[in-house]
Amino acid sequence: MIGLTLKQAKAGFFDRAVVQNATTVAERKVLSRFGAFVRQRAKTSIRPRANPSPPGSPPSSHVGLLRQHLYFAWDRDRRSVVIGPVRLNKGQGDTPPLLEYGGTATRSRWGRSYLAHYRPRPFMRPAFDAEVPRLPPHWRNSIR
Repeated sequence: MIGLTLKQAKAGFFDRAVVQNATTVAERKVLSRFGAFVRQRAKTSIRPRANPSPPGSPPSSHVGLLRQHLYFAWDRDRRSVVIGPVRLNKGQGDTPPLLEYGGTATRSRWGRSYLAHYRPRPFMRPAFDAEVPRLPPHWRNSIR
């Protein structure tokens, strides 16, 4: 007969629920922090100035709505973080993807419609790519 109680024997085994819960909490914290860093880098890359930015560089902020409405949120179902601009009530909401990837859109001015061509001015992907190398140190000692 072994000189262990049931409680002592159970303590020696891997407690799956406790480890999974600690991993989920750590994952949420680390990815939320990562989302905050990407958001801040994207916001600072959008400079306020009167003239348009050159294609291929982050867009200029004329009114400031794009900078003000960059958010991040933890998606519990997918266990990931979503980072980017929110769709505002006014307009079609196609401006952020047009700025990021470029493309064409139908616009109207003074009652006349025309096709506007947008060259890409990425701001989210460069911010994400710049922060990815800094992600592994955040995982260090995160699961407790």
